[in-house]
Amino acid sequence: MTKDEKTLIQTIVEGMQEKKAKRIVTVDMSELQAPCCYFVICEGDSSTHVDAIADSVRQYVHTHAKQKPFAIDGYENSVWIALDYGVAIVHIFRRETREFYDIEHLWNDAHITQIQDIN
Repeated sequence: MTKDEKTLIQTIVEGMQEKKAKRIVTVDMSELQAPCCYFVICEGDSSTHVDAIADSVRQYVHTHAKQKPFAIDGYENSVWIALDYGVAIVHIFRRETREFYDIEHLWNDAHITQIQDIN
C-alpha cells in the first residue's frame, strides 16, 4: 500500500466514523485481479443514516485528501451507496442489504481488516 493509498483509506474510514458508521471493514485486493485495489465497507441503520455517511465521506475526503469520487451511485434509494475513488470503492449499506450481498467475502484471498466501532 502506497502512502497516498493509505491516506485515502484512512480518510474514508474517518469520514465514516464522523457519522457513526457501523461494522467498517477494509478489503485489500491489491494482490488479486479485482475491479480495484481496496473496498471500504460499512453499514448504517436506515436510509437516512446511509445518506449521511455517504455525504460525510464525500466531504471529509474532499477536505482532508483533496479528492472527489469519479462516480457515485445509489442515492436514489439509499440501501447501497457506492463511491468510486479509483483505487478504492466505498460501499455504504443498510444492514439487511449488506448481509444479502456479503461483498466483503467475494474475494476469499483478500485481506480483510475490521475497524472497531466508535460509540
